[in-house]
Parts: sequence; structure tokens; C-alpha cells
Amino acid sequence: MTKGIPPQAPASLKDAFDLSGRVAVITGGAGLLGIKHGEALMELGAAVALVDLDEARANAAAADLAKRIGGKAIGIGCNITDEAAVVASAARVTTELGAANILVNNAANNPKVEGDGSGRNFSRLENFPLAAWNLDIAVGLTGSFLCSRVFGAEMAKAGKGVIVNIASDLGVMAPDQRLYRKDGLPEDQQPVKPVTYSVVKAGLIGLTRYLATYWPDRGVRCNALVPGGVYAGQDEVFLGRVSNLIPMGRMAHQDEYKGAVAFLSSDASSYMNGAFLTVDGGRTVW
Repeated sequence: MTKGIPPQAPASLKDAFDLSGRVAVITGGAGLLGIKHGEALMELGAAVALVDLDEARANAAAADLAKRIGGKAIGIGCNITDEAAVVASAARVTTELGAANILVNNAANNPKVEGDGSGRNFSRLENFPLAAWNLDIAVGLTGSFLCSRVFGAEMAKAGKGVIVNIASDLGVMAPDQRLYRKDGLPEDQQPVKPVTYSVVKAGLIGLTRYLATYWPDRGVRCNALVPGGVYAGQDEVFLGRVSNLIPMGRMAHQDEYKGAVAFLSSDASSYMNGAFLTVDGGRTVW
């Protein structure tokens, strides 16, 4: 891409969303939202690689997507904290699908707020294990860095690509720990949202801004999706509390981020770079 000269605009809005011929890599691809991200991109014509630590789940999810939607999907077992494994995964994507030009950094540990029955709630900052901190940071941040470096460098060589980081509303605001309180527990045993979740999601927004200014002259853009919570079998007490904090009065259904992921991954967002798209029912407005 020649600096200062815009690329040819798509002929229509429909063309702008068309991902035919594109290859997308989604980390944490066998997870709840990873599969939905894969659905969104495959529905627009992309071939998809679902990368996940659990290879069996990744393979099963990819086979299901290919059967339901059509097109190409593969599962890849990969520990994204291992640089050699990420490099090997990139080689496999290129061999089986073609060079990747979309990367969705979705993988993350979701540290639990519940205790372990020991009477010391490990989610609390005073008790949070260093090993858990290291693992959460390794998956959520180091893994995203490694995937961005490996896949992003290949995109830069090709002259075009998109990186989408999946952050969270808790990357731009503090968790409201009142949501997790349990009646009858002393203060030092009350569950809280663990510190690593906020740190990882805020870090992804910083990584987004860095990457957005690193390869723009090579045709590679980077943006972040900032989603709110999604229904996933939470108890009624929690749902009632969190719904009161959201102007729309509810959390998201599992399909409600697909449009945002499609937009950020496609040429429909061709002049969007280094930004974060908040889709949270209005929670961060309050």
C-alpha cells in the first residue's frame, strides 16, 4: 500500500462485508464466544481456523461449523503461550487454508470468583495465587502478543490484514464487586472478580493501540471489541443485580456480538484503526 493513497473502496456495502477468500484465525476458538466469532466470519465467506488448547473440542467445533454453515473450518490444538507452537499453527493454517489475513485474539482464562472450600477465597487480592496471576497473564496477554507477532508479521508481508482483540467492559471500568457478594459470608471471604481479568482486558486495549500504529503502512489494522457480559447460565441473583446496572436491563445473548466481530474483521471498518468498539447494552455509559 502506498502511503497516503487510499486503497480501492469496495463497490458496495455488501461487498465491504464480504469475506470470501479470507482466512481467519480465532484463538480460544472452541469456547462459548469463540465459536460464535467463527460463525460470524464463516457466514460472510471466510475460511476459519479455531485455535484452542483443547484440540478435540477445536476439531469438533470446526466440524460442526463446516456442517452447519458450509465452507472450510479446521481445529488446531495449540498452547498460545508457546512461541514454537504458535509458529507451527501458523504454518498449518497456511498449508490447509492459505495465509491468514484476520486474527481474532479471543483466548483468555476466565478466573472464577468462587472459593475452593478452604475458607480462604482465592479470588480476593490478598489470597490470589501468583501461579494463577502468571497463567492468566500468559494466556490473555502473552498469547495475544505472540499470535499478533506471528500472524501479524505475515499479514504485513502480504500487505493487508486485520487484528481484532476481544477485550471487555471491565477493561475500561472497574468491576463492581457488589455483584458477587454472598449472604452470610464474612468480608474477608466474600468472592470478587479476580484482578487478572481487569488487567488482561485493559492490557489488550493497550496492545490494540500499539499494534494499530505499528503496521498501518503495511496494510494491517488493529481494533478491539469491548463486550459486556453474556448469558451463560449465571444464577438469578447475579442476573438481577447486573441487569440493574445496564440501561437495556439485560446482558447479551450469545449471538449479539457476531455483527460487531464481522464489522471489525471486514472492509466495512476499513478506516477504523486503534479504536475499541463498545457493545455492552450501555453499561459503561452509567
